[in-house]
Amino acid sequence: MRAAENSSGGSVREFKFTTTHWSVVLTAQGDTPASAGALEQLCRTYWYALYAHVRHQGYSPEDAQDLTQSFFLHLLLRKPFAGVHPEKGRFRSFLLAALTHFLADQRDHDLAQKRGGRVTILSLDADEAETRYRQELVDNHDPARLFERRWAVALLEQVLVRLEQDYTQTGRAVVFQHLKPFLVEGSRAKSYAAVAAEAGLSEEAVKKAVQRLRWRYGRLFREEIAHTLTDPAEVEQELCYLRAVMAQ
Repeated sequence: MRAAENSSGGSVREFKFTTTHWSVVLTAQGDTPASAGALEQLCRTYWYALYAHVRHQGYSPEDAQDLTQSFFLHLLLRKPFAGVHPEKGRFRSFLLAALTHFLADQRDHDLAQKRGGRVTILSLDADEAETRYRQELVDNHDPARLFERRWAVALLEQVLVRLEQDYTQTGRAVVFQHLKPFLVEGSRAKSYAAVAAEAGLSEEAVKKAVQRLRWRYGRLFREEIAHTLTDPAEVEQELCYLRAVMAQ
């Protein structure tokens, strides 16, 4: 994956985020609708990384589903996690540390009694998650590193969803499908000329459309990263880190 470029060919780096999902969660005084909504949105985006991490610890699909939902309940009810310091800035770091503490606590109790039966906090597709988990290649990397990789994948998926929504809302859904393969350098199967012929555009128009698509992709990518940080100034550092994680 390469850095997105703007219409002048320069890197997209000038971002001024005054608030993020994670900063809203941390700075809100008490339980506010904005804080709860921001936390729920973050959980919905990255829940598969949590589920897969729990499964990687040896829990059955059913127990992993229940534990993930119970963990969400603890988060949404603002249950304290001893030794976990959210002020460190990165939601992914806080989330993994909080989940680790939560699982350690659960091991000391009978799961059925502790959870009080099945609980549903967020509507999640557990069957799809389990199918996806079983399709993953066996990987003996450090569990924390695997979590970060899944986190990065979830972030990219969220960016693609937002990007497709942008094009669909402006009546360009078909155009997006033509241009999508050009987002990742080296992955496209067709040339600009071939796509131009299919889309009824000139080759130059396709090149400019791809350039705009990459620019928008880069901006949305940074926005999604910023939502998981308390300090938007750290977006580029986090971007570089996640790229390194994906490259391993």
